[in-house]
Amino acid sequence: MAWHQLSITTDNNTATEISDFFSELGAVSVTYMDAEDQPVYEPAPGETKIWHRTKVIALFELDAEPELVKILLFSHFKDSTITHWHQEVLQDQAWERTWMDHYQPMKFGDSLWVCATGQQSTDQKHQANTVYLTLDPGLAFGTGTHPTTALCLEWLASHDLTDKIVIDYGCGSGILAIAALLLGAKQAHAIDIDPQALEATHYNAEKNQVQDKITCYLPEQFNPIQADIVLANILAKPLCELSASISELVKPQGELVLSGILNTQAKSVISAYRIHNMQLAPPVSQQDWCRLNGTKPT
Repeated sequence: MAWHQLSITTDNNTATEISDFFSELGAVSVTYMDAEDQPVYEPAPGETKIWHRTKVIALFELDAEPELVKILLFSHFKDSTITHWHQEVLQDQAWERTWMDHYQPMKFGDSLWVCATGQQSTDQKHQANTVYLTLDPGLAFGTGTHPTTALCLEWLASHDLTDKIVIDYGCGSGILAIAALLLGAKQAHAIDIDPQALEATHYNAEKNQVQDKITCYLPEQFNPIQADIVLANILAKPLCELSASISELVKPQGELVLSGILNTQAKSVISAYRIHNMQLAPPVSQQDWCRLNGTKPT
């Protein structure tokens, strides 16, 4: 099926009104994109960030009339700052298949590979001391391509996880919890505020045959325990706000791994966890992002 894709650029004060107007005219979906180069790193949970210059993109069914939509839009918002009207016919495609066609297997450490379905060869599957995590795009963030996830996977692949209990706080796709289990961990607890993340984690755990070793929770469902390894790949602001709770999850002599942190934010995160007696090593960086890890004293 094909669609009419209509887009305009406007300011942050008008973007939401235009989105609602598109919906009233029958748009089947409306999304926002940054029209310039203004990074937004930390939206609060449930918050939709609008950039100073925002592109509003609407999809209409093919029987819609783009020129009529344009006339109505510019008539209704004639005093606003609408620019860069664009319309095109967008052909439908198998988005997951397109993603997998461009995704290449990634290796972390000496033993961990992250692959899309069908990317493992028979020879690869039988290589000694090698673990293959199969992951397809889904409802939640986390494929290993982003530096924050890659930094955590590198840490996991370089440590002995045999019989460890792991907490993945902010699990997204479940990639970190599943990797830990495939690398020898005994049990994983995956926590996320987004029910779709828990759904994706269940799906990926089944795909990697570790569903019996992983339990998923919304934060309010989780009865806190202490784990050998606590992973939290979220963002600096919630990491600081949750520093007391996350630190408490680490057992004495346990390991803490934090990511989702810009290099410029590392000092503030280190300070937040130092208050709770967590000893973090210097940041390990990749591009603009870094990982912090350390041990909880006895």
